[in-house]
Amino acid sequence: MKNVLPYLILLLISCFSISTYAQSNDEPEALGLPGDNLNLYAVLDVFQKSKTLEDFEKAINDEEGKINNLDLNNDNTIDYIQVVSEKKGDSYFVVLQVAVSSSEKQDVAVVEVTKDKKGQVLVQIIGDEELYGKDYIVEPAEVAKVSGTPNPGYKGEGTVIINNNTTNNYNTNSGPTVSAWPVVVYLFSPLFIPWRSPWYWGYYPPYWRPWRPVYYHSYWGYHSHYYGNHYYHRTVIVRNPGHRVYYSNRRTTSVVVRNNRVNGNYRATYDGRTYRKPVSPSVRPSTNRPATRPTTRPTTRPTNANNNMSRPSTRPSDRLPSTSRPTTPNVRPSTPMTRPSAPASRPTTRPATRPAARPAARPASGNMSNRGGRN
Repeated sequence: MKNVLPYLILLLISCFSISTYAQSNDEPEALGLPGDNLNLYAVLDVFQKSKTLEDFEKAINDEEGKINNLDLNNDNTIDYIQVVSEKKGDSYFVVLQVAVSSSEKQDVAVVEVTKDKKGQVLVQIIGDEELYGKDYIVEPAEVAKVSGTPNPGYKGEGTVIINNNTTNNYNTNSGPTVSAWPVVVYLFSPLFIPWRSPWYWGYYPPYWRPWRPVYYHSYWGYHSHYYGNHYYHRTVIVRNPGHRVYYSNRRTTSVVVRNNRVNGNYRATYDGRTYRKPVSPSVRPSTNRPATRPTTRPTTRPTNANNNMSRPSTRPSDRLPSTSRPTTPNVRPSTPMTRPSAPASRPTTRPATRPAARPAARPASGNMSNRGGRN
C-alpha cells in the first residue's frame, strides 16, 4: 500500500496540471471592436431554431439567452436589436439593426439566405465592418451539409408544417439540413411577408427590460462552446453574389458609433484586460493568385535572361523591368490596410475646405450660410 500511494499522488498531480493547462489554453479572444459583445455564432444558432423572424427578434433580445450584450450608445444599458428583412429575387436579407438615438441607426449584422444555381440554400451571417472589421462571416460548416455533422445546440422539432404541407428533412442524429431550418422554410414559403420590426427608439415591446451589460470575460464564458463546435465556422467568402450590389448600397451606419469606437469608449467592456485576437480563417492564402504569380513569372524571365546574356552592354534598359517588378507585390498587401482609415479621414477634410472658400465667394447667398451651419 505504501508503494502504491506515491503513484496515486503523482497521478492526481498530473491530472490537475493537465486540467489547469486546458483552462489557461481556453482563454478568451477578442477583436477589440464593439462586435465582441454580440456573438454571431450564437445569433446564427438562434436563427436556425426560430420559426419566424418575429421569434428570431424576440430570442436575441431575451435576457435569459445571454446573447445581446451590445451597448453602442454607451449609456450602460443594453440596446434593443431590431430585425428588418428584405427580399431580392431568391435572396433574403435579414438585417440586425440598433437605434442608437432618435435620429441614428447602426447595422449590426445581416443574415443572408439565398439559393445558388443548383437550388442549394446558402446561409451566412456577415458582421458589419464598423463593429466586426472586414469580412467577419459565420456560416454552417461545409461538412455539416455533406455528412450531417451533429449540431449539439439544436433542440427544435423534426417536422415543419407550411400551408398544410409537411416537410421532414431532419436527421434525428445530426439535426436539420440548412434547407430544412424552420425559418428558411418559412422564408421560401408563399406565406412569407417581409418582416420589419414595429419597434423603434423609445418605443419597445412590453417584454423588453434592458439590463446592464456584463464584462467581456463573462460574456465569452456564456458562448465559448461555439468556438469548439464544428457545425459553424468562419470564412471570408461571401456566398451571395448580390451582397456587394444590393446590401452594401443600403447599409446604415451611425456617427455616434464611429466616434465611440475611435475615441476608445468601448474599451471599458474589457475591464482593463488584454485578450488574444481570434485567428483569421485560412481561406485567402489558398486562393489561386499567390500560386500563379511565382510559377509563371520565373518561367518566363530565365528565357529573357538567356537571350540577354549575349548583349549585356548594348541594351541595359531591358533589365529595368525585372528590377522594378519584384517591388510591386510588396505594395499591394499594404493597400487593404489603408482602406479602413478612409472613412475617418473624409469627414475631417470636407468641413475644413468648404467654410474657407465658399463664404468668401458668395457672402450674400442664403444657401451658403446653411451649408456652413450644416458643417
